[in-house]
Amino acid sequence: MKKIIAMCVSFLANASATAQETYSQTIDQQINDGFKNATDWFVEAIFAEIPITSQVGIPWVLVVLLLGASYFTIYFKGINFRNFWTSINIVRGKFDDLETSNTLEVSESVHTIEGDQPDTVRVEGKDGEVSHFQALTAALSATVGLGNVAGVAIALSIGGAGATFWMILVGLLGMASKFVECTLGVAYREIDSNGTVYGGPMYYLSKGLKEKGFTTLGKVLAVIFAIMCVGGSFGGGNMFQANQAFKLFEHVTGAENSFIYGKGWLFGVIMAIFVAIVIIGGIKKIAKVTDKIVPSMVVVYVLAVITVIAINYKVIPDAIYAIIDGAFSAEGITGGVVGVMIQGFRRAAFSNEAGIGSASIAHSAVKTKYAASEGLVALLEPFIDTVVICTMTALVLIITGQIQVGAEISDEQGVLLTASALESGISWFPYILSLAVILFAFSSMISWSYYGYQAWSYLFGRKKYVEYIYKTIFCICVIIGSAASLTAVTDFSDAMIFSMLVPNMIGLFLLAPRVAKELKKYKQAISNKKFI
Repeated sequence: MKKIIAMCVSFLANASATAQETYSQTIDQQINDGFKNATDWFVEAIFAEIPITSQVGIPWVLVVLLLGASYFTIYFKGINFRNFWTSINIVRGKFDDLETSNTLEVSESVHTIEGDQPDTVRVEGKDGEVSHFQALTAALSATVGLGNVAGVAIALSIGGAGATFWMILVGLLGMASKFVECTLGVAYREIDSNGTVYGGPMYYLSKGLKEKGFTTLGKVLAVIFAIMCVGGSFGGGNMFQANQAFKLFEHVTGAENSFIYGKGWLFGVIMAIFVAIVIIGGIKKIAKVTDKIVPSMVVVYVLAVITVIAINYKVIPDAIYAIIDGAFSAEGITGGVVGVMIQGFRRAAFSNEAGIGSASIAHSAVKTKYAASEGLVALLEPFIDTVVICTMTALVLIITGQIQVGAEISDEQGVLLTASALESGISWFPYILSLAVILFAFSSMISWSYYGYQAWSYLFGRKKYVEYIYKTIFCICVIIGSAASLTAVTDFSDAMIFSMLVPNMIGLFLLAPRVAKELKKYKQAISNKKFI
């Protein structure tokens, strides 16, 4: 009798656990499927492909980004190459004396936000909240992450070693787009009486196009951008980052035997607490965190990669030959271009986000009187993010033989491939990679929270309770992202991030002459060593 009762109790317990698990999965699946059915049309429209061959196509949004980057490279006469060292010198502080005058001057780069006062005001000294270096690291923290680790592995698995060449080319061209949008971000920013800066595409679209006589168009494009930015901040800039960070942490701590296995919500709560502590302080607090995390983790990651490359130095020439040869083979051109841009950059919002407009929000908070100075700083982002970090990841993957061309892999598998490549050098390197990815995910989240809030405040106002509502929702999304794998939500948020390029690119093309004017003004200041 006791055995029968024990069997019944055991059966009911197992049945209850199974039912609970099934119920939980069903809710997740129901949410995912329902959301997918409601948003499929939008995702498909954004990622609709233009046929290249009978078997290969490229999303139209990527074509727009590439054409835009190429146009700005030509329009500004190769500024991404000609002014590279000037950009480095600005970050080094060589031209800081141009920012320290106490002379009152008419500034075209500051707009009042009180009532109907005129757009041009007299300002003293430099305005803004963060330094050039802090603005750079804040923007980099939103781009350096899974795209540099998993995205590269995915791209090479599709396009082979030759994909690396096209990845570098896209990074170099993207430098020009980043220069244009970040110059405009400073040129049309708004600064309130407390010194808080509000900037980004929302402002240069509405104000800049108003100057061009397109007032209604500017307002509409600004609202569209802001809506997409808010959605992207909750999804790709938050939930996806949290989910992938948890998956990797769970894996390196034992996978199914991990102490945190199946407890994504706990990881999410801890991550949300740290995120909340930082984002409550605004861009100044965010910049203080990112200017330490980003350089440290980039250096650690790059040193780990260099170590593995050095150990395998004999095969470096073969790897370089494979990249160059593969770039111009049929596999390299179709698989490379499409593989890098569709698979690699899609999962990290095109890795460096050049042309998307998001980075201009962080750069608009810089302390400067010359808008073009920050545009020049910003063009370093695609170089660091794509040309340096992504290329080094590609090299270590090629050298260690981790890539199997034609294999379809997920983001998690892409991270594990890079971890295996590093492990071939030193056994404990995967733990460094895990820490790097978690910190990159964390820094991406806090930067995207700033992007999202700036767009949110543009739509709903700048009251404190409005700010707290957004930040509360954002922290809740961290927990949801860690605990659930809602792929449809992530796909939709990716599409929202991509769609930001539509209003942004329209503004960049129309306002390019203003950028040229700002660049000329800054170059004159450097040349004359006096204030204009």
